[in-house]
Order: sequence, then C-alpha cells, then structure tokens
Amino acid sequence: MTDFARGERRQLADLLHHVGPELATVCAGWTTRDLAAHLVVRERRPDAMIGSVIPPLAGHGEHVRLAKLSQPYPELIRQLRTPPWWSPISNPLTDALTNTVEFFIHHEDVRRATPGYAPRDLHPDEQQAIWRTTRLTARLVLRKIGFPVLVEAAGFGTLRLGDGEPRATLTGDPGELALFVSGRQRVAEVDVTGDPAAVAKLTTAQIGM
Repeated sequence: MTDFARGERRQLADLLHHVGPELATVCAGWTTRDLAAHLVVRERRPDAMIGSVIPPLAGHGEHVRLAKLSQPYPELIRQLRTPPWWSPISNPLTDALTNTVEFFIHHEDVRRATPGYAPRDLHPDEQQAIWRTTRLTARLVLRKIGFPVLVEAAGFGTLRLGDGEPRATLTGDPGELALFVSGRQRVAEVDVTGDPAAVAKLTTAQIGM
C-alpha cells in the first residue's frame, strides 16, 4: 500500500523549506514557523498534546510549542522530516492512520495561504484513505451543528448525520471535505446546499477537532 502519510510529510517539509519561516498560513495567527513547531511537538512531546483532549492542560502544550519556536527553522524542518520511531503517532503501526490527513491538511494550510493556489489532483487511493478518516471526523464535529447533514464524497461514499431529512448537503472530494470539517471552510472547495440558514451556519461555524 502506498504510504501517503510519508509522502505528505515529505512534500510539506519541502514546501516549508522553500517558503521560509515567516509565511502566514491558513491557521489564523500562525506562520510557517509556528506550524512546523506544532508538528514537531505533536509527535515528539506526547505530554504537550494531552491538552488537546484535556482543556485544563492546554496551557502546558502551548508553552512547549512556544519554547520549540526558539529552535532554528532548519532544525525544525529536519525534525519534521525524521520522526522518532517511538512516537505514539508516528511509529510504523500508527503513521498512516494518524498522519495521512494531518499532513495533508497542514500541507494545504501552507499552499492555500498564497493567492493563485490550485487544488491538487490526488491519487484515488489517497482520496480513499482521506475519506476513511474524514468520515470519523465528520461524525464527531458535525453532530454539534444541531441539524441533519448529508456528506457526499463523489465516487467514494456518503455519510448521513442526524435524524430526519438533511437540512444541508456537503459535496466535494474527500480532501476538500477533510479541510471543511477541520474548520477550514473558507479555503475548502466544497458545495454546500440546502436550507439557507443551515448553509450559513455550516459555512461559518467554529468546527474542527
């Protein structure tokens, strides 16, 4: 099976090296240096990432990330390219599951921060891998919307969330849907149709993990 997580990691590291440390990204308030530091901390400091699931500990994670910013930018990229074998999220058993979509999204965070970008033509197998994870993410984040939603990934499957007739439908490629449900609605090329109020809420809501 093609290792899409490694491919996205390599392409993101190459792009970060090319654009330098000060480029703004789709992640509000984060430059490419901030993004690189986040990714390095994510897989090398499990203690810092606990705050993403235990909010009272979020301050510790941000403290660790800010400390990591003091490292030279080339060193951050080197660490990003060479994850430790012991990382709970980047070892050979978990890498594909935990990193394929993570690195795809952050790759696009850099690409789509620059005007004139174009969506990549992803291999169908990578789209399928992204869709498997996006289905799970959509179940978690869209249930908070408060009304039934239909998610359609043309050629890959559909997902119906909530009881009753959907008030809104999201249609797009798996990669675009992954960006949408991660809270990047403004750069995701997804068609949102249905009840106008539901469409407005979906496109502006603070969603994502």
